[in-house]
Amino acid sequence: MAHTNEDHIKLVNSLVETTIDSADGYAEAAKDADGARFKTLFTQRAQERRSVASDLQGEVRRLGGEPKDDGTILAAAHRVFVNLKDSLTKGDDAVVNEVEAGEDHIKAKFEKALQDTDVDAQTRAAIEKAWTSVKSGHDQMRDIKQSLKH
Repeated sequence: MAHTNEDHIKLVNSLVETTIDSADGYAEAAKDADGARFKTLFTQRAQERRSVASDLQGEVRRLGGEPKDDGTILAAAHRVFVNLKDSLTKGDDAVVNEVEAGEDHIKAKFEKALQDTDVDAQTRAAIEKAWTSVKSGHDQMRDIKQSLKH
């Protein structure tokens, strides 16, 4: 059964939310990081994710929908919890682990969206463009996490 436009709007909006969650997560991580290298990196990623989110919001508008403009309640609650937990286990390792977990989440979300073959070509292109940025963030965090283990 073919999706309606409504389904496409929902799909893209859910990616908007996840991407905003991710940007917020990076912004928080930048505050929590000790090392200047991580602060800069996380701040850059946060900005990059915001621009990805705004591209996706543009796609929602093109589809005739009302774009989401904030993240999910769940992620906000999760960050509060993490901040409480983190105050006990500070350090860049803890922050990197947290960010990397967030990256796994957003990666899975985009991979699932890309399996949806029913979206129109322009929507797909918008998702793929966002995915390129998301994937590079994910892979970079994975590599950083591994490098911290040695």
